[in-house]
Amino acid sequence: QCLLSGSWRSDTGCRMVVFTVGKDGSFSGSYLPVPAAGNSEILSSPLKGSQQDVGLVLQPIFSFTVHWQHRDSDTTQMSVFLGQCYVGTNGEETLHALWLLREASDSPADDWKATR
Repeated sequence: QCLLSGSWRSDTGCRMVVFTVGKDGSFSGSYLPVPAAGNSEILSSPLKGSQQDVGLVLQPIFSFTVHWQHRDSDTTQMSVFLGQCYVGTNGEETLHALWLLREASDSPADDWKATR
């Protein structure tokens, strides 16, 4: 059975901590990117999400949103992650996820370049 609670590290060294997952599948935590691999201006940022009922499936799907906290408070960014938690034959849990990053844009004309 795959449980999201705990500390996770990505292939690039980013760190995610998920606090206890509630009975309804909701969870919160924090996400910290690697300063060397990204922008050192990004601080540990809060995340909120939801996990599929692990009573129904052993390898649940999940989603969460990260509201990025920057040293420069004028920057507004959010990311959405969607993925699945897998349990390997050795019992090791791994997360596979896709993400989208959105920045605030000044006008509808700039909308197309605000999402990565």
